[in-house]
Parts: sequence; structure tokens; C-alpha cells
Amino acid sequence: MPENSPQDGRVTRTATTESARHRSDLAEYERSDGRPVFVLTRTELKLLGIAGVGFFLDAYDLFVINPVATMLQYRLYGGNHLPPHLEGFVKAGANIGSVIGQFAFGYAADALGRKAVYGKELMLIILATILTMTTPTGSLSPDHCLIYLAIFRILLGIGVGGDYPMSASITSDRSNLRKRGTMLAYIFSNQGWGSFMGSLITIIVLACYKHVMDGKGEVHKVDGVWRIVVGVSLIPAFATLYHRLTLPESTRFIASQKLKHANNAAEEGDAIAAIKRAQAAEDIKMGNLTPSTNNSSEGSDKDKVEDEIDELGSEQAFSTAEEEEVAPPEVLVKKKAHFKDFIKYFSEWRHAKLLIGTCVTWFLLDIAFYGINLNQNVVLQQIGYDGSDGSPWNRLFKISTGNMIITALGFVPGYYASILTIEKLGRKWIQIQGFLMSALFLAIIAGLFNSLSKPAFIVNFALLQFFFNFGANTTTYCYPAEVFPTRYRAFAHGISAAAGKAGAIVSALAFNSLSKDIGTPAVLWIFFGCCVAGAGFTLLLPEVKGRDPDLILADEIRIKREERERRERL
Repeated sequence: MPENSPQDGRVTRTATTESARHRSDLAEYERSDGRPVFVLTRTELKLLGIAGVGFFLDAYDLFVINPVATMLQYRLYGGNHLPPHLEGFVKAGANIGSVIGQFAFGYAADALGRKAVYGKELMLIILATILTMTTPTGSLSPDHCLIYLAIFRILLGIGVGGDYPMSASITSDRSNLRKRGTMLAYIFSNQGWGSFMGSLITIIVLACYKHVMDGKGEVHKVDGVWRIVVGVSLIPAFATLYHRLTLPESTRFIASQKLKHANNAAEEGDAIAAIKRAQAAEDIKMGNLTPSTNNSSEGSDKDKVEDEIDELGSEQAFSTAEEEEVAPPEVLVKKKAHFKDFIKYFSEWRHAKLLIGTCVTWFLLDIAFYGINLNQNVVLQQIGYDGSDGSPWNRLFKISTGNMIITALGFVPGYYASILTIEKLGRKWIQIQGFLMSALFLAIIAGLFNSLSKPAFIVNFALLQFFFNFGANTTTYCYPAEVFPTRYRAFAHGISAAAGKAGAIVSALAFNSLSKDIGTPAVLWIFFGCCVAGAGFTLLLPEVKGRDPDLILADEIRIKREERERRERL
């Protein structure tokens, strides 16, 4: 009889270290395969393509609105600026929708399962993009056209927002522990490529229209340019939709949902063993392990797990308090979560502070990050790419070129610096130094805003963007996917991401008016304060490199059960 299961069926104190005793066994399945963590297997590359396209579209759709808004000036207002209140609404529309999508899809992924939900957010993105392209600029008044556009960008945002918790959970569920942060950083890095491609596509389409707009003076043809630019995003969306809709649930997730619960604590060891086999099978599927790498039976383990899942069939995970009294923690940590369960878990300070940390840091980061990137015209003006002179075509072309320069200098390099170092330096270190370095360059730009030379401004702004992405912009996405147990991961990630988008909305709506009232340097000082505060709130979070939140939750459940049984015996 196992030492943690005496004959009276009660758990003794030795069971508190059950998960700790199995850590070495779990590590056996997570150990290095001899390749650097940033070298992905073929299956991981496929997953990167399926999940990463959402963030490609996220950046493409969110940042392409800047040149599109400029094009609409010429199509609807004769080259004059858009009405400030409507411009803010159009730019904030996708972020407003994102908040809704992050909450809704995050909860659904935990309550209904990943497979039942994944792909639906991409269908929304496709529908909203098509509806956006139908904006009737020839029949509605200019103001009504902007309202029409903003409404469907809200719908677009719901789909984009839903992709955050969905892709994060899908990736984290499938990732080898030693590569989990790298995989998440790879997924998120597609934002950089989305922004870059948005600018590049705009340049290409404008070049195709040059003879019409610049040669013949038919500026109204810009109406076709922005629709093509927006519509190009449908290509990767349609290319990925089938794969998302047919992506099976991860072996780990299925096994943990279907495991037969133990009738007493004596069966806890069997439950742990089954989860270990599921983890091994998932690593085999992802190409991180082969039967030859472990001198034993990972291949047969995979068959065992699949047989076990088939055998369990439609048996449901636990849902009543009585079942929780007897179910082993290793099963409980992966069961589908419901709202009351979620609230109960986060009512404890040790858990609540993690959610506060992920929410507040993401909120503060996005105030600064989106405040600058949704209003890049201020930056473009400083570096001479604001399109303030020349023909309408030349102005648009210059703005798009400036946007691409900014993206190439800071966005993409920053993301890949995170990918290459995240498993070495850790998430917490990268996030704190990223906040502090961003604050430094914001202070330089704000303090010397009117005296910096053009080359100096470009260098400082590029370094600012670099440390946004080799820093908090990457890690605020990774943290919720790694610090929370599987049972609460998607909803907690959705709430954290929604807090971030709330910061983006604040910036989109307030930046222009604040810049006029107190000046751009003063607004940049506000962003400086946000970054310093973000570094402070990061201290609420643990380092998650190599951390398994499910094992931690298993220990917490076991200790609570022991304490309850000890009180009953007294």
C-alpha cells in the first residue's frame, strides 16, 4: 500500500510533498533534447503558424488604421483632418471590441474547452474585415462613414481580443516546460511582422496607384487603396481558419479532463502517473521527444494515454463539492473552471496578487505603448516623415515609409531579443528592465523633445521601441499564460489582456486632446511614470521560468484537504 494512503483511507502529512516527489519524474519528460530552445520542431512551427497568425492580424489591423485614417482625410474631408472625436472613436474601436472578446473568449475557453471555441474568433475577424471594406464612402456623409467604420472595427476587435487568451492557452497547453516562454514569445512576435507588413503592403499598393493618383490627379482613387490594404489581411486569415477549427485538444488537456477521479487518496499516485503519460505523449506529438531519447517507453506511453482517453470516453470532470472532497489534486487542477470556482480561487490574496500584477502591468504598458504607436504622426513629424508637404500621394507614401522604418528599427529586433533570451534571463528580469529602459528613453525624448536632432530622435525612439518589445510588451503576454493553472489560465489571461486594452483605449481617446492641452512632452512624461510604476507592480509577480502552476495548485489543494481532515479527527 502506498505510504500516502493508510488503511483508514485518510491522507497523512507525507502527502503534502507528493507533487514535489514527482517533480523529478515530470522533469524527465521536460528535459533538454540537445537543441537550443529557440530551435523549433516541425510540429511546433506548425503550431506557430496556426496561433501566430492571430497576432499578425492583430498588429496589422490595429496599426494599419493610422495610414487608413490619413487616406480617409483625402477621400472624405478634402485633405483636412478628421473630426477629433470621430478619429479617436475609429482608432479606439478595435481596442474597445478587444476588451469584450478577451473576457468572453477567455471564459469560454476554460468553461467549454479550447477546441470548442478555437477558430470562432478568426471567423469574427474575417466577417468584420469584409464588413469594414464595405464602408459606403460614396453614399453616406463623411461623419457617418467614420461611425460605420468604427462600429465594424469594434466587431473586428472582439475577434482580435478573443485570440489573446485562446492562442496563449493553446500554446501553453502544448509547450514543453523548458520551451514554454520561447513558444509564447514566438507567437507574440508576429505582432512585429504584422505591423511591418501593414506598412509594406500600404507602400506597394500606393506604388501601384501612383500613376492614377499622382499622374492623373485622381486623389479620390485612394478609396481603393485603403480597401485593398485592409482586405489583404483576409489571405492569412482564410489560410489558417481550417487548421484552427480542426485543431484537436491537446493530449494533456483531454487526459486531465477525462481522468477517472480517485475514490480516496490512495489513488493519487495513479492520477499523477496518468498526467505524466499525457505530458510525455504531448511532447512526442510536438517533436520534443522520441522513443529513442528516453531509453524506455515514451512511444508506448502515448498509446497508453490515447487508450485511456478512449476508455474514459464521455466521463465528465468533477463538478460538485462532494467530488472535490475525494478527487486527487492532480485531476482537480485541470478540471474545467466555472465562474464561482474562479472567484473562490482568486479570493485568496496569494492568487489575487498575481492577477493584480498581470492586469496592472499590462494596463500601464499599453497606456504608453499604444499611446505612442496609435499616434505615430507626432513621431513621424519629428523625423520628417509626417507627410506635411508634397502631393497627397507623396504624403501618404512618406507616412507609410516612416511607419516601416520605425517598425524595422525597434519592433522586430526587440521581439527576437526576447525570444533568444527569455529562457535564460527569465520573464521577471526582462519585464523590469524593459519598463525601466523604456522609461529612460521616454525621459530623454520628453526632456529634449524640441532640441533633439533628427538622427538623435530616430535613435532614441528606435531604442524605446526595442525595449518595449525586449521587455514588457512581450512578457505581459507571456506571464498570464505561465503563472496561472490550466484550470483558470484562459479566463485570467483574458482579464489581464482586457486590462491592457483598457490602457490602450485611454491613450487612443486622450492622447490628442492632452497633447493640445498640456503639450506632447508632458504626455510623454505621463508615459514615463506609467513605465516606472509598471516596473514596481512587476514585483508582485514570481519568476515563472520552469514553474509549473498546476503542481503548485495540487499542493495547495492537498494541504487544505489534510487540514480539513485533521480538524475532523480532532
